[in-house]
Amino acid sequence: MARLIFEGTQEERVLDDGSLIAPVCEEAGVPFACTEGVCGTCVVEVTEGMENLTEFTQEEEDFLGDIGCERLACQCRIKGGSATLKF
Repeated sequence: MARLIFEGTQEERVLDDGSLIAPVCEEAGVPFACTEGVCGTCVVEVTEGMENLTEFTQEEEDFLGDIGCERLACQCRIKGGSATLKF
């Protein structure tokens, strides 16, 4: 089982390994619009556990440019372990 932790509230959610993070992020208050990686509304900062998320998608690379600590929540899956997000 994987865990997402939201830095501002310290809310913690358990997900199956390999799950999309979008539904849990939306429940936690991350705004969503297009859900296709085009608008950037769902940008989150990964403060811990980037290695536990799937590789960057082409949509993320196109929108975010330099690959750093930001991800598009609509494009990510959590592979396992835990990740801490800030939005």
